[in-house]
Amino acid sequence: MTTQFTTKRGSQTLFIVLIAVCCGATLAPVHAQKPEAIKAKTQYQVSTLPGLGGTSNGGNSINDQTWVAGYARLPNRNRHAALWRSNLLTDLGTLGGPNSSVTWGVKNTAGIIVGISQTATPEPLGESWSSAFFYSTPNNVGYINLGFVWEQNQMRGLPNFPGGNNGFVTGANNLRQAVGWAENGVHDGDCVSPQVLRFLPAMWTLGPPDLIQDLPLFPGDTSGAATAINDNGQIVGISGICDQAVGRHTAKHAVLWENGTVTDIYPNALAPWWNTPTAINQRGDVVGFAGDPAFAEGDIIHAFMWTREDGIRQLKPLPNRTPKHVDSEAYGINEARQVVGVSCDADLVDCRAVIWDHGNTPRDLNDLKAPGFSAVLTSAKDINNNGEITGRAADPITGVLTAYLAVPVSQ
Repeated sequence: MTTQFTTKRGSQTLFIVLIAVCCGATLAPVHAQKPEAIKAKTQYQVSTLPGLGGTSNGGNSINDQTWVAGYARLPNRNRHAALWRSNLLTDLGTLGGPNSSVTWGVKNTAGIIVGISQTATPEPLGESWSSAFFYSTPNNVGYINLGFVWEQNQMRGLPNFPGGNNGFVTGANNLRQAVGWAENGVHDGDCVSPQVLRFLPAMWTLGPPDLIQDLPLFPGDTSGAATAINDNGQIVGISGICDQAVGRHTAKHAVLWENGTVTDIYPNALAPWWNTPTAINQRGDVVGFAGDPAFAEGDIIHAFMWTREDGIRQLKPLPNRTPKHVDSEAYGINEARQVVGVSCDADLVDCRAVIWDHGNTPRDLNDLKAPGFSAVLTSAKDINNNGEITGRAADPITGVLTAYLAVPVSQ
């Protein structure tokens, strides 16, 4: 398993993975439609988003302008970061290397897309880095990776910490703040080969010039990553040790950064691994997934939601499935507290896109599709304040994986 960092399955990644600066005035939370207004819409019109000629596409992010971002595979198997607007695909390109991808929810409405990209520079230490799990073989390793920002039809790489080679950007808000993680050049014995260098959770103030600053780790930890940010400067992520640079023991603590402090939001987690927040809304509600004490490699993980008033709440997998579903992962949340993600059996034979709509037990989005869409919705990666959802679907005959947009409609 990998966290976005990544999720535990390379073929179904997202993403799987402080001083909160608000640049002046603090923005008031932007509240969406009333929860009951969205909840009444229990059917979805689903459409396939176009690709670049390959057989694997995925939507990982959707903002309130219905900009869907993710990746699209080319016929040569390389992946490019992709942006869909009004069902039209924009290939965001790369920073010179074969692959790029948007891997997490990028929620701003300021025209900023962030993600990861390979450069043309060979990786000098032989690291695969966190981003290797978000690309296709055979070119998923061998190049330096940078976090990127795309705006005004141009992609640029963001700086790492001094001495570091690789970076990863997950999200950006409307204050021109982006978050992720980056290497700092420290050779760390707790890194597991092929990872060599320590990395830290990072926030970039977008320029020009683009400036990076590290975020404080939980006391005693040495590496970490930031995974999402809202317009109030609240940031979530993970804190632990270097390990594989793909979660696991780096995700010992699920943390929230605000007002210059770092807080473990899941202090009673059942396992010291894979405890990963994936999204935060403007209210400060957090969703993600947590490790299971019986599965150190992340074969099975469990979705959660955290709110300031109630703390941690477990989000269950689908009931009454054959084979039984035991794995759940939450990836997106809107202001109405609708949560989307995935539910799977232990062997990942049956994975379904799900929505937790103000309850602990999800509904299968496949049961809510309007007639006419035959592909199986295998994951739901993000939801916006209009209740629109994106993720990945699988053609039951050809096995081709496509990005989709699901729009709620009144019955």
